[in-house]
Amino acid sequence: MDIVRLICAVFLPPLGVFLQVGIGPQFWINILLTLLGYIPGIIHAVWIIARR
Repeated sequence: MDIVRLICAVFLPPLGVFLQVGIGPQFWINILLTLLGYIPGIIHAVWIIARR
């Protein structure tokens, strides 16, 4: 399942974070980072998925 989350994190970073932690503070932070720049959103999503 982590492979699916990582693939989602590359194409749609908030989706990867949502699949990992649900709707919470990390999800909203990731949406903000993705809107500010796509690459920071990807980095944050991969960090969240790899950390858990």
